[in-house]
Parts: sequence; structure tokens; C-alpha cells
Amino acid sequence: MADIATLRLRRDVLTSQRTSGVARVSYDGKTVDYRSVAEIDRAIEALDREIAAAEGRRMVRHIRVMATKGL
Repeated sequence: MADIATLRLRRDVLTSQRTSGVARVSYDGKTVDYRSVAEIDRAIEALDREIAAAEGRRMVRHIRVMATKGL
């Protein structure tokens, strides 16, 4: 497992590439090609989970479901 600084660097690079619309990311002499924005989003979420685990905290997500009968 990489250290927290490296994980944050990778996340920052992915986030900047996502906003620019470019699907190729390079860091530490390595290049990764992504097929879609959704794939970049999944990679960012995975890095968020790794960073949280390295910091000793867990990711908490809440899903709220609301429904009506449409009357």
C-alpha cells in the first residue's frame, strides 16, 4: 500500500484530468488510459477509500429513499 501523500497525489492528478476531459493520466513515470469519465470516477472513489483506510477512518455513505403514490 502506498503512503498517504502518494495516494493524495494520484487523486489530485485524476481529479484535474477529469475536469479537463483528458482520459490519459501520467504520474511517477507511469501512464494510464481511461475509457470514460465513469471509469475515472471509480478510480477516484477507490483512492478515497484507500486514503480513508490509511488515515484510520471509514467512509460513511447515506442513501435516502423517498417515495410517493403520485396522488
